[in-house]
Amino acid sequence: MLYHLYDLHHAALTPLRLMAEATQQTFQNPFLPASYTKVGRAVAAGAELIERTTRRWGKPDFGLPTTRVNGREVAVTERVVLERPFGNLVNFERAVPHDDPKVLLVAPMSGHYATLLRGTVQALMQNHDVYITDWHDAKLIPLSRGRFDLEDYIDYVMDFIRHLGPNTHVMAVCQPAVPTLAAVALMAQLDDPCQPSSMTLMGGPINTAAAPTVVTQLAEDKDIGWFERNVITTVPFYYPGAMRQVYPGFVQLTGFMSMNLDRHVGEHLKLFKHLVRGDGESAEAHRKFYDEYLSVMDLTSEFYLQTVNQVFQERTLPTGRMKWRGLTVDPSAIEKTALLTVEGELDDISAPGQTIAAHDLCKNIPQAKKHNHLQKSVGHYGIFNGRKWREDIEPRVRRFILENDAVRAGRKTTAAA
Repeated sequence: MLYHLYDLHHAALTPLRLMAEATQQTFQNPFLPASYTKVGRAVAAGAELIERTTRRWGKPDFGLPTTRVNGREVAVTERVVLERPFGNLVNFERAVPHDDPKVLLVAPMSGHYATLLRGTVQALMQNHDVYITDWHDAKLIPLSRGRFDLEDYIDYVMDFIRHLGPNTHVMAVCQPAVPTLAAVALMAQLDDPCQPSSMTLMGGPINTAAAPTVVTQLAEDKDIGWFERNVITTVPFYYPGAMRQVYPGFVQLTGFMSMNLDRHVGEHLKLFKHLVRGDGESAEAHRKFYDEYLSVMDLTSEFYLQTVNQVFQERTLPTGRMKWRGLTVDPSAIEKTALLTVEGELDDISAPGQTIAAHDLCKNIPQAKKHNHLQKSVGHYGIFNGRKWREDIEPRVRRFILENDAVRAGRKTTAAA
């Protein structure tokens, strides 16, 4: 019923949206004298706000056709290298010979598409061979493709690492920090030859008890039955994933926006002022951010409920009770994989303390291969996007990867000999 009401609401707003779009185009027409007046710009700006707030946003493109390698601009081809029912492994293939470190970027499955990490990819691929987990929208996956839960997520991460082979560097942003740490731990327990050379965990809820937030408090205040009754719904028959139980992306987005509602309202008022003043650059920056932020996907109910229960309520990984296919996940088994944790000082989703908790769990990684970076004056999103990411965090991640890259270590050994 929840999904039907959402779709009905969207359909009911269609006439308003179309009218707003027509008004916007009319008052931005260069042949209309009123478009050059402050009143005309205000009408166009108001119409754009109405159109944008009533639109349904689809999956965006990464839109990264080029990058710079050694100061030279080169073409980039987005290529699917491994297809799976619930997510593909995508490579940003650069049109130059290289032996740069292979980086598997594990994107969140938390409502947004992998394209939320566009800025992360853009910075990384100048110096790395970048691969990303491109998760699929659950409402578009037929029931015949089966279930997808937290254990399956861990399977996918391990399979993707194995596909890339030895000397892969894995990097998880936000939600996948827990299943990625579990995957690396299991590969160590199984003595897998493809254990990654390094693991970077960024703003992830490794131990939510270390630093409570509004997000963790909500999960603790409600039992798992409350979540199942109130946020899980059935995909309507007119979608490919008809009858699949999901946690809808629009519910997740509502939760995210309600956490900082004043800020989001303020940003949209700023957009209105930018448009009236004719500040096209600032208006475009707003559009780029919110075009991505408002694009959401559905999660399978089993994955979502298990994540809430195991990560936020029971905290099974830090308490030594997480299971995968009957095997207890033991992060202390990790010895060969270097660890870097990254936290943001102002992060109100995975607050400082939650991610660095991984160091205590991975107690058998040599101390020289364990590092933490606390970035001042950034929130959750700023950890992996924006100026602080490009200027401060990415260089730190790059140095960490180079220090623990087997290819470069082999060169140093050869040169010393």
